[in-house]
Amino acid sequence: MPPFSPSAIFTEWGLPPVLFVLVVWVTGLYLLGVWRLKDRGDRWPIGRTFAFVLGGMGSFFFATSSGVAAYDTTLLSVHMVQHMILTMVVPVFCALGAPVTLALRTLPRRPRGWLLAVLHSRVAKVLTFPPLTFTLYVVSPWALYFSGWYDATLHSDPLHELMHVHLVVVGALFFTPILGIDPVPGRVSYPLRLLMLLLTLPFHAFLGVTIMGQSGLIGGSWYPSLHASMPWLPDAHADQHLAGGILWGSGDLIGLLLFAVLFAQWVRASMQEARREDRRLDRLERAASGVPSQVPPASGDTSAGRLPDR
Repeated sequence: MPPFSPSAIFTEWGLPPVLFVLVVWVTGLYLLGVWRLKDRGDRWPIGRTFAFVLGGMGSFFFATSSGVAAYDTTLLSVHMVQHMILTMVVPVFCALGAPVTLALRTLPRRPRGWLLAVLHSRVAKVLTFPPLTFTLYVVSPWALYFSGWYDATLHSDPLHELMHVHLVVVGALFFTPILGIDPVPGRVSYPLRLLMLLLTLPFHAFLGVTIMGQSGLIGGSWYPSLHASMPWLPDAHADQHLAGGILWGSGDLIGLLLFAVLFAQWVRASMQEARREDRRLDRLERAASGVPSQVPPASGDTSAGRLPDR
């Protein structure tokens, strides 16, 4: 393997069969749903399509097939970049794509009933229970890096790919209810969403600092053993220090950006609610004064607004 460089991220590509098939199928089903909506004349926001296909599945494909994946078992720092993409970037963009809403609008009657049954099931309510999703999201990386789990993934390709899927699933369980676009259980008020997101920042920082100051090596002897065949590798302790800094810095940066996005959503939702309340009060005032409400003409009705016939 050639020495790692930024250009190697874009030149050292590979296709893990299982994950590649997963990307193709998930992306294809989403685009099929969009096509079915447009074929019957319904509208689907192009931004949601770009968010899911390019931002979500594109990021997943990049993290598991590009040079990031080629070097993720060679350099812990590169793996940490992959970790942050899979646990934050992919789930957030997939949630912005509203796949559950798309499925509910395009699935045939019986599969749609099955999906609704799943969404209203006790299992779904438990898996999206905010304290549980927050705990899973915070505890999962600690369990990964400070147990034998990560070391096992370095020695087993199936476990390594399963870890990638696990990171996305945990991130999706946490971020999908927080963003609140899809009708999934576990959605909470905006103040609580902001609080949950804000609480992740110190945990990212503490985990990153812990990894940076760790005297033992994550992965055991795996990374030092690679020096014989790849003498260009940096010192394993120095690379682990860099990995901790990447987790700390990128976690806080992405978290703060999401905090700003959620705050903007909250402001917009509050303004919409205020406008609805103003319209309701206007209707009540007109009704109390005996002034009939002005009902807008139905779509396609050209009689409203015409000058009277002379």
